[in-house]
Order: sequence, then structure tokens, then C-alpha cells
Amino acid sequence: MKKHIVCFGDSNTHGYCADPMDCEDHGDRFNENERWTSLLQQKLGDEYLVLEEGLSGRTTVFDDPLHECMSGLDYITPCLMSHEPVDLLIIMLGTNDTKDRFYASAACIGIGMARLVKKAMSTECWGGKQPNILVVCPPAMGKEMPNGIFGDTMGEFCVEKSEQLSKYYKEQCELLGVHFADAGAMGCEFNEIDYMHLTRKGHATLAENLAELVPGLL
Repeated sequence: MKKHIVCFGDSNTHGYCADPMDCEDHGDRFNENERWTSLLQQKLGDEYLVLEEGLSGRTTVFDDPLHECMSGLDYITPCLMSHEPVDLLIIMLGTNDTKDRFYASAACIGIGMARLVKKAMSTECWGGKQPNILVVCPPAMGKEMPNGIFGDTMGEFCVEKSEQLSKYYKEQCELLGVHFADAGAMGCEFNEIDYMHLTRKGHATLAENLAELVPGLL
């Protein structure tokens, strides 16, 4: 059986494209030749099965009063069980958690990620092996985000909180004994329309870095 890698994330895993001119199909979603999950599959090869589980708006643990089914905590167990045995879970969440309507500091978002990781670890999807989880902190939003197309719904404090996430995620990962990576440190770029979604180049950069990292985790 191939090694199952579940990629659990939000719109940056689903492949939302804010700039149609940056997308091969000129739509609002990067295609299978552009999304980081698909590129990771191509780079890793046939011994691996990369499973996309991206939902636009998904949070770590917060219920969204405006949209249903956004808490990752509510879906992580059936998601993992549907793909068992899981060899590696990659979680990249946190951007949506910074929304002002959740009233959560970066430290609280870090605790939310830890809670999500603990639930994933306790799910019986690992085929008798130890849980194997990589938390990827999304890049910090651009400082211009409040003036972008989603600025009014995200809120004015999102940028500052997103800049702090890497610190708190790393601390929680060390406490839990799971792997950590920082997409911002990899140089994964956001677009200059909403300043919070990866460009086509950003997807490629993330895939390249993860393709180097993932084999050593399995």
C-alpha cells in the first residue's frame, strides 16, 4: 500500500486563487498542475498518496457564526478515519482563526492548534503506528491585508496575530512532540490582491520544500 499523506487545511490547501491571471485556467481555483498538494504528489512519486482535505474558511477549533462546519476539530476524526491507515498528517491552518469575530489572540490560536493535534493523535487511524503529524504555520499576511478585498470581514488585528503564530505553533509542537515547519520562512508568497492567499509561485515553493522534508518524516 502507498504511504497515505493527509493534507488538512483551509483555502490555501483547497487552492483558492484571488488573481485569475495567476491561474492557468483563469478561474478562482488553482488546478492540479498548480496546487501545492498536487505538486507534492508529483514530486514524491508513486509510492505516496497525497490526499487533499482543504476547506475554505476552516479554523482549528472555532465555530464560525457566519458559516457552518468550519471547525477543524469537528471534522478531523472522520477525515482521518476515511483515509486510514494514515502515515503522515500535514495540518496548515490558522489564517482564518485570526478573524476579529473569533476574539482569539495568537497564543489562544496556538492552543487551538494543540487541541486539534491532540484529537488527531488520539484518532485510531495510524495503523498501529505512532501518530505522525507535521504542523505547517501559514505565512504571515501582508500588512496591506486590511485594505484588500477581505479586509473588512477579516478585521484590523489579523495581520499582527498572523505574524505571531509561528512562535506559538512552534512552542506547542515542541510540547506535543510533533513536527513543525514555517511556510513563511520557506518564502511562500501571498498575492497582492488579498495578501492572504498563496500565489501560484507560493504553491510551488511550498511543494518544493515539503517534498524535501516529508520523506525524512516517514
